[in-house]
Amino acid sequence: MEAQGAFIDAAGAVSPVVLAIGQSSFPQVLIEALGAVANVGHCMVFAFDDERSARWALSVGNIGIGPDLGAAYSEHFHVADPNRDAIFAAKSGCRHIMLPSFARRMYARDYRKQFFESSEIVDKVACAIWAGSACYYVNFYRTAPQGCFRADERQRLGTVAPLVSAAVARHFQTDAATADPAQKLAALFAAHEPLASLTSREKAVCLRILSGYSSEAIATDLGISLNSTFTYRKRAYQKLNIASQNELFGIALRLMASPPPLN
Repeated sequence: MEAQGAFIDAAGAVSPVVLAIGQSSFPQVLIEALGAVANVGHCMVFAFDDERSARWALSVGNIGIGPDLGAAYSEHFHVADPNRDAIFAAKSGCRHIMLPSFARRMYARDYRKQFFESSEIVDKVACAIWAGSACYYVNFYRTAPQGCFRADERQRLGTVAPLVSAAVARHFQTDAATADPAQKLAALFAAHEPLASLTSREKAVCLRILSGYSSEAIATDLGISLNSTFTYRKRAYQKLNIASQNELFGIALRLMASPPPLN
């Protein structure tokens, strides 16, 4: 009966997350609920559409460099994540995956330095869920001032993880269906080839081109020189095998006109 009561308490704590699906308040509601369940300090979500790429979907909580970590992971560190094998091994099996307990020795030296030492992450619990062809990888972190998760906190996170991961997946599916054009453009660059193959700077320049920025305005907005703007644009066009702004618009319009089906 005590275990059942703990389940009810944990599930009740995350019920606001379900009600916030599709709302702009979702990230804050999520971290507040996770804080109530197990004093989670930070939550980060990544999405895998295939084994070659990852996209950063959400970062909320007490890690100031969270966005930097999200960008670094989605650009190249995802290939060094030891949880990837378990995630993709379960693609054709169960929808929800509870990943192995955190241990620093699981990670390569560069990975540890980038993601744990620089951010003072001392512990994490992770889960994932396959929603059709996409997998949402949800990470719950504790930082040095908080200390590691206690055994009972890990148990509570394990209890609510299936509900939380399902809510995360549905939120981003709902968000994709209702996003405004600017959000849809950003999603295209995050998840769809050939745009997803660009670097973060090349994407930033191209997104602003599609939003009507002049080269001078792009340089000002990104805090880079005009020459750097031209360089990033040239590199992006070469990777996309195009030679003009009109061709860039053509790629974006074609992808926006044929979005992947929702699950």
